[in-house]
Amino acid sequence: MPSLDLAAAALSRRSLLRAGALFAGGAALGGLPFGRMALAHDVSENWPNVAALADKYVSQRKVANLLLTFGWGQQDMAHTVGGGALALARPAAVDENSLYRIYSMTKPITGMAAMILIDEGKLGLDQPVAEILPAFRDMRVLVNPEGSLDETVPAIRPITIRQLLTHTAGLGYQIVSKGPLQKAYGEAGLVGAPVSRMPIPGVPPVTPAPSLADFADRLAELPLMYQPATRWSYSCSLDLLGRVIEVVSGMEFEAFLKQRIFAPCGMTSTWFQVPASEAQRLTDNYGILGSNAFPIDPGPASIFLDAPSVKNGGGGLVSSPKDYDRFLRMLLGYGRIDGKFVMSEEAVRVGTSNLVPATVDLTGSWIAGEGHGAGGRSKGTTFGWGGAAGTLAAVDFGLGLRSCLWTQYMPSDAYPIRDEFIAALEKDLAAMRAAKKAA
Repeated sequence: MPSLDLAAAALSRRSLLRAGALFAGGAALGGLPFGRMALAHDVSENWPNVAALADKYVSQRKVANLLLTFGWGQQDMAHTVGGGALALARPAAVDENSLYRIYSMTKPITGMAAMILIDEGKLGLDQPVAEILPAFRDMRVLVNPEGSLDETVPAIRPITIRQLLTHTAGLGYQIVSKGPLQKAYGEAGLVGAPVSRMPIPGVPPVTPAPSLADFADRLAELPLMYQPATRWSYSCSLDLLGRVIEVVSGMEFEAFLKQRIFAPCGMTSTWFQVPASEAQRLTDNYGILGSNAFPIDPGPASIFLDAPSVKNGGGGLVSSPKDYDRFLRMLLGYGRIDGKFVMSEEAVRVGTSNLVPATVDLTGSWIAGEGHGAGGRSKGTTFGWGGAAGTLAAVDFGLGLRSCLWTQYMPSDAYPIRDEFIAALEKDLAAMRAAKKAA
């Protein structure tokens, strides 16, 4: 079963981590001269350049769909621009209830689950992971991140929950690790969420670990790439955090998410395994080769219809634009939505702030000059993350804005959609400001 991590060479997601463009879009929306009154459910007429961008990619069949959602404050419904179909071969239109593989947009959800437990005093932000998972005591660190697994030194400090939340624990990841460590991850089944039932050229088949508990135990047996709290390096730390949540809460990981986040948020279409009855809502995921899109995971027969052995807190969820907007709306409401309490205001404020340890040097990292919170990028008043199949999401507390970009293709840098989106957004805003000035 090809996994997201094993397919890294062909399906790189490095570019999606540069989410600054999405945040810049949020900042631009803050200057909307017509304010919130200008927004209706379908607002394509107010954003002609953004709508033209979506139409270009969809009409030229570069992607099956490109849907953007925007919501202000606690407005119940996100407003949309763009659209398309569930698949190039299936004309049914996408909408806010369509299902998308959100991959690493799972991370902020896992991060907030941990923040709930921290707020309740069941977990400590700077608590050593070994107090919960003893196998992580006495960790070893590679002398050379790409070198022999036999050449290690002792970790200078313990791995903590803060480090897991911010990718500063020194753990590896198959899309980041190289050499013997990357091979060892594959052999141990320490892989991310699946991509396709089809074999991917050059990627050997790997059997995932049989459970989240086994995933954690096997991970503890391998050395770290870096000393804890010294470097920011994208990692499987949020997957490990799922196991921490299980042990601390006494609940299976997904059960905890359902009870503490999905149910109170009204997220009825978010799963690690899509029910067979909902397969007709699942988009196709495409691989882009040259300028051609070919299905690598057709919705009706998706690998996400199977029960995963490991429920990856770092990238395993499928969700809908409506559901994820409700998660963002809960954050924007500082832990409340529709009068329901999900988490405390303090937990939201802390979780969306910069939690990177002071000892970490971000120079040269993917988040240099920015910060990282509980599973997502923290920059100014914004918090969010992206997914390997083209999705992006952010909430801007300063503007009271929640925004998402929805599509399904890999690798995410095959098209310059994000840069083009920002350019189109700025053109539409300039036209709006000019019209208001002339009025």
